[in-house]
Amino acid sequence: MAVSTNAPASPGEGRGPTARRIVLGAHLRRLRERAGVTRSDAAYSIRGSDSKMSRLEAGKVGFKPRDVADLLTLYGVGEGPERDEAVAMAAESNETGWWARYHDVVPAWFEDFVGLEAAASRISSYELLFVPGLLQTEEYARVIVSGGRPEQVPATERDAVEKRLEVRLRRQRVLHRPDAPTFRTVIDESVLHRRVGGSRVFDAQIEHLLEMAELPNVVVQILPWDRSGYAAERVFSILRFAEQELPDLVYLEELGGSSYADKHAEVQRYGRAMELLAADALTPDATVRHLATLRADR
Repeated sequence: MAVSTNAPASPGEGRGPTARRIVLGAHLRRLRERAGVTRSDAAYSIRGSDSKMSRLEAGKVGFKPRDVADLLTLYGVGEGPERDEAVAMAAESNETGWWARYHDVVPAWFEDFVGLEAAASRISSYELLFVPGLLQTEEYARVIVSGGRPEQVPATERDAVEKRLEVRLRRQRVLHRPDAPTFRTVIDESVLHRRVGGSRVFDAQIEHLLEMAELPNVVVQILPWDRSGYAAERVFSILRFAEQELPDLVYLEELGGSSYADKHAEVQRYGRAMELLAADALTPDATVRHLATLRADR
């Protein structure tokens, strides 16, 4: 059974280990640099390689409390609050997020995105084909995760489809938390003419978009046909975090994987593209009127 998007969300719910790993990795890197220790020497102290140390400082892998303790000693951090906090964060970084239970249907590259999405303070996205996943209704999402043919899913694959649907719907809780991020999306007008799931499903999706646009932390804009394709030629999402240790990230998803752009110049380029898309799109108020008209004409 799918997870209801109306389920109550508590402050910080879904903030899994992904962001903690990155914050701790950045903290350990600063401590190493402050102590004048090379990355190779730090790696040797924890019986690892230079590449392992690089992954640790980038927050790409979990931390062993023993390794963190050894590194803190090497960096001259003795007993006290700073050491206690770092060791505690190492333990927290190894906790599993709610999405871990879906590892059989959620690829590893997407697990990291779910964790970062849950930790973001601001999410911006540009969509060309479908309504953004965070704003989809259950039936609209079911059509998409089943490859457009929910009624033809083989019996052997139905469980996997339902699990993928649960993941998508549970991700949506992030927008309903007391500390919810701001979500701004620019949706190409072509999405409104792609009747995913047929008239009944799509009409309900338009109604849901109007409801979500009323939330104070959700901004929806429609990009008209005549401005489509000028500022960006592919979909992307930009994640921004409140923690200074977490850089802004651009998330780019492909058919069989994903990539992140985190270099300052790259993030700026996508940021400018998002600004141009928002400027070319209908204003949020005009978008609501456009959607209401579309609903009335159905």
